[in-house]
Amino acid sequence: MFFIDIVHASSEAASAAAEGAQEGLLASLGINVTLFLFQLANFIVVALILWFLILKPLTKKMAERQKIIDESLDNAKKVQANLEQSEQDYQKRLQEAKRAAEKVLEQAGLESEKLSSELKDKAKKEIESLVAQAKRNIQLEKEEMTVAFKGEAATLVALALEKILSEKMTDERDKKFIKEIVEKLDK
Repeated sequence: MFFIDIVHASSEAASAAAEGAQEGLLASLGINVTLFLFQLANFIVVALILWFLILKPLTKKMAERQKIIDESLDNAKKVQANLEQSEQDYQKRLQEAKRAAEKVLEQAGLESEKLSSELKDKAKKEIESLVAQAKRNIQLEKEEMTVAFKGEAATLVALALEKILSEKMTDERDKKFIKEIVEKLDK
């Protein structure tokens, strides 16, 4: 109220001096100078109250909110950029993993071919070894059969000669005769 009194006192002094000179002109327009000055002072007081109590805090809050919104938008852009970068990294790693898998498969194929070749060679050697062993066994059996056949042949020849000659041969004659026949068979 003190401010209003000061404004009122200053406006009375100013209005008294100016009333005389301008009363004629303003009165002809229907304007009361004293009332106008009071209304002007009231308007200024209300404007100052509105400015300091409402508009200034409101603009401050709006600026803070605008700052928060701008920061949120910037953060959203950063998150979007990070997401895109992560997607690119993911795709890059996926491609690297695919290449690595292809290399592993290729290596496995080469190793399987090598192993297959080694196994074939080993089987071939084993077969050749078995064939050679079988040939040796056959040769041994052939020799055994030949010796057995010669023995049996000698016995058969001796029996046949006994029947043909109707006499028994002596051991000496028998051995000599068998030896001769075996020698003829070996040739």
